[in-house]
Amino acid sequence: MSLLPELRYPSVPQLVASARALAATEPRLCALRQVGASRAGRPLHLLSVGHARRAVLVVAGAHANEPTGGCTLRTLAERVLDAPELRAGTSWHFLLCADPDGASLHVTPAPRSLLDYHRGFYRPTGAEQPEWSPAVLPPDLLPPETRALTGVIDEVRPYLQVTLHGTDLGGSWVQLTRDVPGLAEPFAKSAAELHIPVETGASDAAGWPASGPGVHVMPGPDSGVAYPSLPDDARRSTWYHAHRYGGLTAVVEVPMWASDLVGDPAPHPAPAAAIRRLAARLLRDALEVERVFDDALPRLGDTDGPLLRAARWVLDLIPGLARDWVQTPPAATTMAYVGSVDAFGRRLPLRAAAMLLRVLRETDDRAVPALERLVAFWCEAYAARFKARWVPLEDQVEHQSRTVLVAAQQARERAG
Repeated sequence: MSLLPELRYPSVPQLVASARALAATEPRLCALRQVGASRAGRPLHLLSVGHARRAVLVVAGAHANEPTGGCTLRTLAERVLDAPELRAGTSWHFLLCADPDGASLHVTPAPRSLLDYHRGFYRPTGAEQPEWSPAVLPPDLLPPETRALTGVIDEVRPYLQVTLHGTDLGGSWVQLTRDVPGLAEPFAKSAAELHIPVETGASDAAGWPASGPGVHVMPGPDSGVAYPSLPDDARRSTWYHAHRYGGLTAVVEVPMWASDLVGDPAPHPAPAAAIRRLAARLLRDALEVERVFDDALPRLGDTDGPLLRAARWVLDLIPGLARDWVQTPPAATTMAYVGSVDAFGRRLPLRAAAMLLRVLRETDDRAVPALERLVAFWCEAYAARFKARWVPLEDQVEHQSRTVLVAAQQARERAG
């Protein structure tokens, strides 16, 4: 699970510097400009390549803890600039980082283990996530990052928006707001060539129809959801904003650490019972973090920052999610789906504990040693349960880049 020292996830300033250098090489084709600012005043930059009206928009950094997208975006921009056939009749627009404030707080540029990754972990609340905030906030309270993103969509009117996401551990999958025929086969072929498992039962897409292994089509606005308690309903996210211009969105997920357990299509012998056990473990793990939180809170005084808000938000989600798992039939019954739910259930309390630990370290709180041991134990158990293996960064980027290019080609043929 080691990462070569020279392979690091770039910071936002490094991405901006790379984009500026790229634009300088071909000023007639490229332009880099500011399209908004974050809540903290950090600029949001858009790199455009080509001038055609038909457009593809690629978004990186929508989730602070998913750093691969920045590398992929940089690679895609270079490929588009070097390949005239990719620019024939199509302009490409790259939003370098949708959440620069979040990116400044997630500080794991070269993680060598899941523990390294979680030592600097940060993922904001749903209301502070640019793509998800419309699902939980009224229009007049949307953060400036969201308004900048939808403003870019309104301007370039992409026939395809691709948003680059990732997971800490698991496999690769794609979520589509409309089907893209012809995508599933090259997606699976690329994953196989790079030894990246296809996550065939992703809990993020629970109950959605699939056009091929790991390629999921989001349900319509009138259909139900697998986990009613969760506020982040994809159907109310910015992913659907491109539909008003006849476009669609593809969300391309790639893992940092791979596990073949999330790609097993075999039927699970007792999925409902297994998920009940996972729900019980989820509540038990969350209670361990809650105890530390409640004990430390009086000592934190008036402390209220993004890390503490995010940890509290995750903990507040867990009781409802565990109830959803117990009270509703499993959205799927494969080994892959149960494995994905297992990973999801480990991920949430671990993230809350990791973010709380960062807050407590700042004051050298007495709870730090015990919480450090808990985070380390959970990371080790998570990696061991799923037989985690590092996916080389260049393979993460290559697979994500290939998928974007195929999606752009197939979606353009569909659009006519």
